[in-house]
Amino acid sequence: MPIDLRAERMISYWRFVPVQPPGRTTVEITEAWRTNLARCGKIYSQRWASSVGRDGAADMHLSDHDLKQLDEDYLRGLPAESLRSLSGKLLADLKEAHDRLNQNPSNSSRPPSTRAPWEKDDSGVDEKRAPEATEVEAEAPTDRAQADAAAGQDVKPSRTAPEGDGTPRDEAKPGRPGRRKGAPGVSRTQQLPVDAEERHWPATCAACGTPLGEELECRPYTARLELDVVPPDGAKCLVLRQTKHTYLETRCGCGHCTRARPGRAAGEADWTVELSEWYLAGPTLVALICALALRMRLSRARIQEFLHDWLGLELGVATINQCIHEAGRAVDPVVQGEVLRAVRETDLLHADETSWKEGGRLLWLWVFTCASATLFTVGKRTREVLDRVLGDAFTQWLMSDGYWAYRDYNWRLRCLAHLLRKARGLQESFDRRAQPFGTQLLEAVETLMQAVYQARGTPPDTPLRDQHAALLTALFHACTRHAESSHEKTRALAHELLNDWDTFWVVLDYPWLPLTNNEAERALRHWVIARRIGNGTRTNQGTRAFANLASVIETCRKRSVLPWAYLAEVLRQRRQGLPAPALPVPAVLAACPA
Repeated sequence: MPIDLRAERMISYWRFVPVQPPGRTTVEITEAWRTNLARCGKIYSQRWASSVGRDGAADMHLSDHDLKQLDEDYLRGLPAESLRSLSGKLLADLKEAHDRLNQNPSNSSRPPSTRAPWEKDDSGVDEKRAPEATEVEAEAPTDRAQADAAAGQDVKPSRTAPEGDGTPRDEAKPGRPGRRKGAPGVSRTQQLPVDAEERHWPATCAACGTPLGEELECRPYTARLELDVVPPDGAKCLVLRQTKHTYLETRCGCGHCTRARPGRAAGEADWTVELSEWYLAGPTLVALICALALRMRLSRARIQEFLHDWLGLELGVATINQCIHEAGRAVDPVVQGEVLRAVRETDLLHADETSWKEGGRLLWLWVFTCASATLFTVGKRTREVLDRVLGDAFTQWLMSDGYWAYRDYNWRLRCLAHLLRKARGLQESFDRRAQPFGTQLLEAVETLMQAVYQARGTPPDTPLRDQHAALLTALFHACTRHAESSHEKTRALAHELLNDWDTFWVVLDYPWLPLTNNEAERALRHWVIARRIGNGTRTNQGTRAFANLASVIETCRKRSVLPWAYLAEVLRQRRQGLPAPALPVPAVLAACPA
């Protein structure tokens, strides 16, 4: 294949370099060329192959087959002129590989979704997110007046200064999303018919405590409207219904006038969103919004469009966002109580973590899942998260990856699927030193996994560890030899195996234990897609609401129970200041006779 213009220019440059500069011999120069060529080939083979794969090799001077044959011994045997020719090809291929590796959404046709969560643009600021694919977390209104004011408008960050403040538009500082203090509000313009009316009497006298009956004279003093979706009788569908709630005041025999009041939960320091019956959206409508946001992965703007097109309901983005935050606060006692307790008391727990963004800040989404519950939490990738979730007394089986923070737990399992992928990567490596170790490890893991599968069907007479003692011994010696390998990935994998040797093979002693961490990875998969669509969350409250709702939704799905009716009931009770109802029991247990 002919050498392109860049390679020819580089070769021409080398031809004009003196063959023997002062202080250096020809042998030294040749050895320096060989060393640089070896480094060039290593960088090319590792980075280019992982970026574009085999399909892109047709545009390069050297194919995958060619690169696998190049090593330091081959380079030492080449004469100087051949080294120049080969170096020109490698240099051209390396530059092309770097050009493709450096492509990003700002300098190529790559879509913004290909940018990793921790990557930023050249200015250090998060890449602007398209409104079509963004989870807009507007500042949630904290009372009924703010909710009504924001109900008819999208709340977006404003980068312009208000009129009359003397600040030029270009110099205005970006503020928080939401309506600015002092800005004129926007009230609801949509008028819907009232389908039903409910009257609320005070139960007892607020002064003397005497029960108050409906037969006493009363009069209305305030009212509120509630929009909710309800299924018609005998139909599997939802219709929009507006109810007028009228609150009455009654005079007791003691002379005190008592008023019925809408429910309201006590405030919590960690939450700015309120739990109150004053809000416009009813419990089932809030559950529907949560289903669209979390299960269907729709942005706030797309939820607004769905409600308008299918239910004829106009809600602002801020109101939709407030509904999700309110639901997240409503289920917080359930997550911190029942779900956390189920995770800590299980016999086998799967744990995993993946990157997450909160307002452009890199955090990690953790998942802890067992047979009856799933818990999500967002935080840093530190040991403190494990201590907060599992506590100091966790002594059950824990399946995890190789993150160092898990090593303090004695009853730990390692995912063999990760080990298979790493072994296969070494086997397919361009480095000859890595290939034999990758092949040996791959064959050993596959043999041991097959033995475990067979032992589950027919228990062996001899323990699996004794049956495969020779295989394990040979693999251990191979890891010891490669622990000092000059190939970085080979050395790292050998150290990983030696550090967690018993953790990898404890399944040979207990064949009923899982071989992979597939349960945790499956639990994360849905939310990884949501992260790619919405680019994470914006505020700490939004992050907590997301983690709480995801925990309740996945826990109900684990128990084969629809989460939406339960979520609506939790919100209904919590808005009245009552404790949250218990999680539904698994459907299998509910069907069993007492």
